[in-house]
Amino acid sequence: MKIHGLQKMTLLDYPGQVACTVFLGGCDFRCPFCHNWDILDPSTPVIMDEIEFYKFLDKRVGLLDGVAITGGEPLLRTGMPEFIQGIKDKGFKVKLDTNGNHPDKLKELVGAGLVDYVAVDIKNDKARYGTTIGVPNFEISKLEETVSFLLEGNVIYEFRTTVVKQFHDEDSFRGIAEWIDGAENYYLQSFVDRETVHYSGLEAYGPEQLEIFKSIVAPHVKNIEIRGVDAE
Repeated sequence: MKIHGLQKMTLLDYPGQVACTVFLGGCDFRCPFCHNWDILDPSTPVIMDEIEFYKFLDKRVGLLDGVAITGGEPLLRTGMPEFIQGIKDKGFKVKLDTNGNHPDKLKELVGAGLVDYVAVDIKNDKARYGTTIGVPNFEISKLEETVSFLLEGNVIYEFRTTVVKQFHDEDSFRGIAEWIDGAENYYLQSFVDRETVHYSGLEAYGPEQLEIFKSIVAPHVKNIEIRGVDAE
């Protein structure tokens, strides 16, 4: 497994766990606001393979609770079950971040008991999905399958949306609310501009507007929170 990045410790990426975060290159989306644009091409330089990563984990037994696997899009990779099994064998929990476009692979991992927590980005309402992810004429049926699978309660999960002024408005969240109705956990994440964001000029909403978006979705989900700003 080619690994393109490693955050050795985080209290944020895996809720309730002290974890490290592994970044795997390659993605089938091209979201203009992506923080990891530099690794969307899977041929970009790697920092280690799975053998080196397992050695790192051996030194973190008792210090870390889990591993968050993100990207890019991890489910594009072959060998994911074997890679995760190696992590589980060392006693770590596994959180998977996915764009939701690979339901069969997700179901395989969950069915095998390899994933403890799943996070899926809901980029926008269905009508504007392709524009938001930089893939015109995007076929959304696989993502719908992933959302339905998670709503069935097969694994602990969260849905989340990175909120960008140029892509989201109140209608976005009315559509999202209807789509994920009954969800356990939903998070609004305020966009933060960084050097690794490919497109310039994108903007975040202020806390007051995020609270309005939250109020639109709140009646449809069990738990909703805002991340990335002081929302008081």
